[in-house]
Amino acid sequence: MSMSDPIADMLTRMRNAMMRQHPSVSMPHSKAKAAVAEVMKAEGYIEDFKVLPEKPQAVLQVTLKYTGGRRDYRSIITGLERVSKPGRRVYVGKQDIPWVLSGMGIAIMTTSKGVMTGQRARRLGVGGEVICKVW
Repeated sequence: MSMSDPIADMLTRMRNAMMRQHPSVSMPHSKAKAAVAEVMKAEGYIEDFKVLPEKPQAVLQVTLKYTGGRRDYRSIITGLERVSKPGRRVYVGKQDIPWVLSGMGIAIMTTSKGVMTGQRARRLGVGGEVICKVW
């Protein structure tokens, strides 16, 4: 089955797993999803991710990160929002990179220098496509 927006599918699977407090979530692997997961891991939003080689397609397994004790168990990620969609791509210049919750969240972007956070793209002076926002 083909999917029109695999990144949105990834974010939805993560959102659903966090609502049910699952420890991890699996999805079909792609290089773009792995790059987004790498940025989320580097920023501390997920615990870890790994690629499991399976047939016919590899599987990306993301281990979610939670905080609190038994009664106050909640996810580190409070929101995920897809910005650039297949029907409407959102490109920004270096001066228009969005701030997410006044710097408390991150904007994940794809630039000519790879997938990175909006803050890093601003520091490098490059613009690109805003993939999603995480807070």
